[in-house]
Amino acid sequence: MTSLTVAATQMACGTDRETNIAKAEKLVREAASRGARLILLQELFETPYFCKDMKPEYMELALPVSENPAIRAMSALAKELKVVLPVSFFERENNALYNSLVMIDADGANLGLYRKSHIPDGPGYSEKYYFNPGDTGFRVFDTAVGRVGAAICWDQWFPEPARAMALKGAEVLLYPTAIGSEPHDPEINSRDHWQRAMQGHSASNLVPVIASNRIGREEGESCGITFYGSSFITDGMGAKIAEADETSETVLTATFDLEVLRRQRLNWGVFRDRRPELYTDLLTLDGTPRR
Repeated sequence: MTSLTVAATQMACGTDRETNIAKAEKLVREAASRGARLILLQELFETPYFCKDMKPEYMELALPVSENPAIRAMSALAKELKVVLPVSFFERENNALYNSLVMIDADGANLGLYRKSHIPDGPGYSEKYYFNPGDTGFRVFDTAVGRVGAAICWDQWFPEPARAMALKGAEVLLYPTAIGSEPHDPEINSRDHWQRAMQGHSASNLVPVIASNRIGREEGESCGITFYGSSFITDGMGAKIAEADETSETVLTATFDLEVLRRQRLNWGVFRDRRPELYTDLLTLDGTPRR
């Protein structure tokens, strides 16, 4: 059996953690009722996107994996519905804080952790104030439904994580996200660029991409952001095959034959013809190797 139905979801987040978790659960149940076995929720769905402001009290939102209520709820839900659920959350580990994701398998088991590698810093998106850079490397998880690669939001703008996950055997790439308007310049709309970047990851690596973004207007003390939704799913060559609008609570689904996609990756030869010995410039920040 190589057929896999996946789902992308999007929703608005309020100030009550339990209400947000319940809303996420409702979307997961809807996706599962439509046959999805791998279901993606958006980035940091337990709370509003608190990185609009730099406030020490928001650091108290971070919890260890073992104490996080969303992880507990989604583990039970995954086991009940027999679905794979990646859960984005604000992690505390001793004195470090991370923007993290736990991969929950279809039996409710925790398969491990990915910590966001690329941390943005700009008006309305002050993540460097809250998050340490991730230290897990790029992860691919052996789940009940296949090999799943997952990165988080700002990671999606970089080709390297997608390629690394594909090299490790990812059959699907996931990107939970929180992105919208730019408070410093209302003329900027990154939606299409955001989608095209991930479509490129799909096309270059011949794997489907699933991206889940939040919706709604969220006001902070320093600024507000209108999150533009537009969650989507690509086929194995980067074409969008399911797409949400910018404002609606949504569940998207698509079905893939993983064996057909595997053969497609082999037949195109993009992994056969790689020349990693020529890519050492990528190990520098400015493209100039030090000799």
